[in-house]
Amino acid sequence: MPSRSDSSPWRTGALVLAPWLAILLLWYAVAYSGLVNPALLPKPHQVFARFRELLADRLPLDIWMSTQRVFMGVTLGIVLAVPVGFLLGWYQGVRTFIDPVINFFRALPPIALIPLVIVYFGIGEVAKVVILFYASFFAGVIVMYEGIAQISPLYVRVARTLGATDGEIFRKVILPLTVPHMLTALRVALGVAWATLVASELIAAQQGLGALIQNASSFFQLDIVYLGIICIGFIALAMDTALRMVARRLVSWQERIA
Repeated sequence: MPSRSDSSPWRTGALVLAPWLAILLLWYAVAYSGLVNPALLPKPHQVFARFRELLADRLPLDIWMSTQRVFMGVTLGIVLAVPVGFLLGWYQGVRTFIDPVINFFRALPPIALIPLVIVYFGIGEVAKVVILFYASFFAGVIVMYEGIAQISPLYVRVARTLGATDGEIFRKVILPLTVPHMLTALRVALGVAWATLVASELIAAQQGLGALIQNASSFFQLDIVYLGIICIGFIALAMDTALRMVARRLVSWQERIA
């Protein structure tokens, strides 16, 4: 009889696969029920067949171009969002001064800025990265400063009581406490960037998953539209899973502090 530890990986795998299987069965059930016109809802095996076809054609390049744009936009956005979020979170006066401006721009949908981005940055790769940078920066800075603002000043007071200098407090107390918030900001910014990808590729994109979806929709190729959406979701999921694995290693001390 297998032990509990031996069966645990199987149980975990089943829990992970169960919702995907349920979605697949529901998809087939709706497709064969007749409730939806078959021309409006391709079946999963039809989407998979289109995936195999495009995998030998343009899909790898589309995935590469979209991933590259997201990576650049998120990297630039987080590099700026982390110090800005830290300043807003740590200094109450700065937060009071600039918080309304940050929330104003955060509420603006990136797609509304496309005409201005085209005017100022053209229709090349820079314009697409600017849209993704915009979305990533404001998502990241909000998460960052909200997290920093919740750090208890007790840690700083204890460090000062023990004779730590300002530099030591920053390196050994503040910086480690900000790492979880940096990683959370990165995860949120990454999700927002993938959600904004299709909007960014409205700017005269010839390659990319967003361009693939838009071109397919123009010719009513719904199986390709579904394929593009699924690819975006799974790539974003894979990147988020990788980030969570990194986060567990970097903040393994957090549970001991709690």
